[in-house]
Formats: sequence, C-alpha cells, structure tokens
Amino acid sequence: MIKHSDLGETTFARLRNLYQQIQNQTITFGGNRKLKIYGTLNCRAGKCMKAENRVFFKSESEALQDGYRPCAVCMREAYKSWKTQNL
Repeated sequence: MIKHSDLGETTFARLRNLYQQIQNQTITFGGNRKLKIYGTLNCRAGKCMKAENRVFFKSESEALQDGYRPCAVCMREAYKSWKTQNL
C-alpha cells in the first residue's frame, strides 16, 4: 500500500510520481484509508475522497490482503461477491 502523502513533498511532485507509477502499472487500484474501500483509478466515487485518505495498491490481491473491500460503485460484481462471503 502506498499513501498519497508518500508520493512526494509537493503537489506537483506527487502528481508526477503518481502518473509515472500508473504508467508503469506499479499502481493499478486506489483506496480510501479510513473507509477501507478500494476500486479502480477512474471511479467517480473515489475521485471525491480527500487526499489524506487516499492510498494506492499494486494489485487487487494486495488491497484484499490489507483488509480493504471492493467499491460498490466501480466494482459491483466483486462487491456483491465480497458481501455474500462476509454476511
């Protein structure tokens, strides 16, 4: 898990570092640290979160291993499966 704040000291450095890691596919999913939810990088719900709550993952398995659940907005099928298993 990579915290948004760990990507660089300035906003510009964070964005540049983030874009490089996305292009290199080091980062493939984003998440909300407080809510423990992960989803795709282009999720409309994920774009609304505060930067201090934003985290990134290399893979879906990494997010699940860290105790995050799939987003109900952008990962509807994975969320339904997770919800069924965790009732």
